[in-house]
Amino acid sequence: MRITIVGCGSRGSKLAQAADEMMEVKRIYLVDSDKERAEQVAAGLKKAELVEDVEEELYHCDLVIECATQDAAREVIPKVVARGVDIMVMSVGALVDDEFRESITEKAKQCEAKVYIPSGAICGTDGLRASTVGEIESVELITTKPPVSFEGVKYIQDKGIDLKSIKEKTILYTGPAREAVQLFPRNVNVAATVSIMGIGFDKTMVTIAADPNIKINSHELKIKGEFGEMTTHTYNVPSPINPKTSNLSVFSAISALQRIVKSQWIGI
Repeated sequence: MRITIVGCGSRGSKLAQAADEMMEVKRIYLVDSDKERAEQVAAGLKKAELVEDVEEELYHCDLVIECATQDAAREVIPKVVARGVDIMVMSVGALVDDEFRESITEKAKQCEAKVYIPSGAICGTDGLRASTVGEIESVELITTKPPVSFEGVKYIQDKGIDLKSIKEKTILYTGPAREAVQLFPRNVNVAATVSIMGIGFDKTMVTIAADPNIKINSHELKIKGEFGEMTTHTYNVPSPINPKTSNLSVFSAISALQRIVKSQWIGI
C-alpha cells in the first residue's frame, strides 16, 4: 500500500513514523506547506519522500491521510475522492457544513472512494453508533482541558478571556456542536465525530471548559435513547508536541491505519 500524509505536525509525524514500520506500507508521500518540517520528518523515515501537492502522486496512492487543518481538509478531500482514492480525515470539523459533507459522500460513492473517520480522542463511539439504530433522545459532550490548550483560539481572544488569570474550572462555551467546531477548530474535533455518528451538529450539545488544576484533556460523552443511557469519560494525556490535541487521537489514527492495511475489522 502507498499512502500520502498531508500535514507533518504532531499528528502527521507520529502517524508517518508508525506507517514506516508497517510491512504493508511500501511508500509514504509527505505533503506540508512547511517544507523544512516535512524534510525533517522524511529524514527519519525509510519509506518517505516529499511531494509538492496531494494530487502529485494520487495515481500511485491507495490512501490519503489528512493531518493538517480544517481549511486544508476542505481543499484536499474533494480532490482525493474525485480520483477514487480513499481518505482518512483527522480534521473532522471540516465536515460541519452539511452541503459540503453531503457532496463529499455522494462523490465518494460515485468514484468508489472510502472516507474514514477515526474515533479520535474519545471513547464510546461504538455505543453511539449502535444506539442510533433506535431513537436517540440526547447527546451531550463535555470537554475540559488545561487553559494552555486554548491559546491562540480566536474566540478566546475576541471574548477578551485571559487564560493565565483562570484559577478554577471555567466554562468557555455551551451550545450546539455546529458552532463549537467552528469556534474551536483545533480543540473539539471529537464533537464533529460524535455529531456525524449521532444526531447531527445542531442537536448535539457541547460544553467546553478550561481547568488550571488538571494536566489532562477530558471528554465526557452522555447519551440517552431507546437503548437506555450511557456515559463514558475519557481522560487523555495531551500531546507533548501540541497540547491542543491528545495522544489518543494519534493512537486512534494509527490503529485505524493498521486495520485498513490488514483489511481487519473487529468491533465494527
